[in-house]
Amino acid sequence: MAETKEKSLSDEKPKPRVRPIVRLGIFLISHSFHVSVVCCTAGVLALFLLPVLAKNTYISENALMPGSASPMLSNQHVSDGNRLVKDLTNPNSKSSETGIESHKIIAQYMLDLGAEVSFHKFHPQMNQFHPLHFFSSPDSGKIQENYSCSSYGINTVGIIRAPRGDGKEAIVLVTPYNALKSGFGEALSLGIAYSVFSLLTQVTWLAKDIIWLVADSQYGEYAAVAAWLREYQTPKFSSLSAPNAEMCPDVNNLFELKGHSISGSKFSNSFRRAGTMAAALVLKVRDQNEQFEDTISIYAEASNGQMPNLDLINVVNYLAVHRQGLRVNVEKLWSLLNSSWLKSLGEIFESLAKVAKSLYPKWKFGIPATEYVEGTATLASSLYYQALGVPTGPHGAFRDYQVDAITLEISPKFSLDKVWRNDILLRGGRLIEGVIRSVNNLLEKFHQSFFLYLLTSPSKFVSVGVYMIAFALLIAPLPMVAASLYVDANSSSKRSKGDSSTPSAITDTDEHSIAIRSWSPTTSFMIWVLLSILSLLTLNSVLASPLACAKATQEKEWALVKSVTISSVFIGLGLMSVINFATAEIGALLMVPMCLLAQPLKLDVRAGTLRSFCRMICNLVLGHIAFPPAAFFLLKGMLDGFGNANVGDFWMWVESLWAWNSATYLFIGMVQLPCWVLCISILFHTC
Repeated sequence: MAETKEKSLSDEKPKPRVRPIVRLGIFLISHSFHVSVVCCTAGVLALFLLPVLAKNTYISENALMPGSASPMLSNQHVSDGNRLVKDLTNPNSKSSETGIESHKIIAQYMLDLGAEVSFHKFHPQMNQFHPLHFFSSPDSGKIQENYSCSSYGINTVGIIRAPRGDGKEAIVLVTPYNALKSGFGEALSLGIAYSVFSLLTQVTWLAKDIIWLVADSQYGEYAAVAAWLREYQTPKFSSLSAPNAEMCPDVNNLFELKGHSISGSKFSNSFRRAGTMAAALVLKVRDQNEQFEDTISIYAEASNGQMPNLDLINVVNYLAVHRQGLRVNVEKLWSLLNSSWLKSLGEIFESLAKVAKSLYPKWKFGIPATEYVEGTATLASSLYYQALGVPTGPHGAFRDYQVDAITLEISPKFSLDKVWRNDILLRGGRLIEGVIRSVNNLLEKFHQSFFLYLLTSPSKFVSVGVYMIAFALLIAPLPMVAASLYVDANSSSKRSKGDSSTPSAITDTDEHSIAIRSWSPTTSFMIWVLLSILSLLTLNSVLASPLACAKATQEKEWALVKSVTISSVFIGLGLMSVINFATAEIGALLMVPMCLLAQPLKLDVRAGTLRSFCRMICNLVLGHIAFPPAAFFLLKGMLDGFGNANVGDFWMWVESLWAWNSATYLFIGMVQLPCWVLCISILFHTC
């Protein structure tokens, strides 16, 4: 009796309860296939819903107060700008082979206003890739050793000291100008900047110093601005006339300028600085316009997907539309505007919105189909340029130093004769005046509004809290599928755990470091492909990968490889989303379906069912699309037409990513390409 009592007591001991989070994890892993289908479908749907979920922009920083004051720019300032335009377009100003006369004219005009003027000499720099460039501040760069008198550029800099400031903050106005090949649009942009500059020398409300940088763009607009910023942020304590003064007599001619003692102006041959930069505006004017009204285009993308504070764009948009009557444009993928399937999708969303509104009148879901198409084209452009990692203008150089900056390009609707020239000078000048006045009101840096966003129009945006949902849904099933594959492979195969790490021996086959720059892009690309194939075959034979084995006991080896591949993709996409979300989003669209569907083709052939046949076709299609060169050609063909696609274009694109220190270059070489190789190995597994 005592023994039976003890047994009954032992049987009644409560078993340890499984925690709910553990139960949920087991459920998700056991149903990973259904979870993957639901999450991926929802992720793609959420991505297409982003234009519908976009919100109207608003100014978060109350201190900006755009348009609260009447513009002070008058016709007299416009006349001053017209005089500069006339002098710069005079053939005599372009007589020098180095464009020295134009720089002297601009500097003399600045001196006449009482500004502090200096010249900044810079040399072309060699491209040097830095893998962690996006984690650190820009370096001083490496200058070409063999340069001549004709291989340097000269930036002209004018500074206005604020009467109510302490010299600790500044606003920068940049006008790119190539004195050797300048068009009328560049001269007009200088005229607008000069009219604003002349106004700012007279006002009493200025609390931040004003820097006007006339960037010598003969070696590129970005190069000139970046060289000046490097000197501004990391001084070298050297004067302009020190290097090569004897060899380059034209340099000495720059100093033949007369300062006016009445206004206290002063010319210096040393590099002049102001305070910390609060914001920067790059101003450009196009010679011709394809629109039917005066427009202004905003370019905001900087390196590796960095964007300026949204308030800066909002101020420009508000003043341009509501004060100067300009139409504001942001970049679009024009090929999507005529897409029939996108119009049909917009009509479906519009119909669903009407049904939802009839059921619940307060529901504000949905936009017209035409607005949806334009929003999607703008959103796709924003994603593309952010993912590219290459700045869309010289403003990108400022963002590398955490300075909010944008490029404004004014496009007049008529030819720039004298009448319309004055109109553009007045409206453009008042726009710049209004933006400077708003930034001048700030007591601290831009911080109230968003830094992570996607634009669907100049007045609508998608915040990080919304667009991350689509990305999170796409990558959510990856860890569950990886865990499920690992459990299934270990349960069906009694092999030692040490073998599961062997497939990771297939590594990056990126051969971009080969010094083949002397050949054409097409030849370089073909050599890269051949060497990559040779490297793969060598690794496969030397390392004796289990992928080449056909033993029956290794039928589940491909599942372990797939588990490792999916885990690598999940980690790579997660890290990339921190550096450049747009690259991670596009990478997820290409790689997640391929990794989830990857299965040996031999198994599908043996099955002989319709489902296995469809999966085999999908694997072959996704395997081709996810290959980086194929994805590039497909995207280029959709945008520019397949007739314009060339094999060498991919190599040139990769070289441009390398030259701009784009994180997308590292993503392709260290995440996408190796994982694609592993997926192809799974497809051709000899199980």
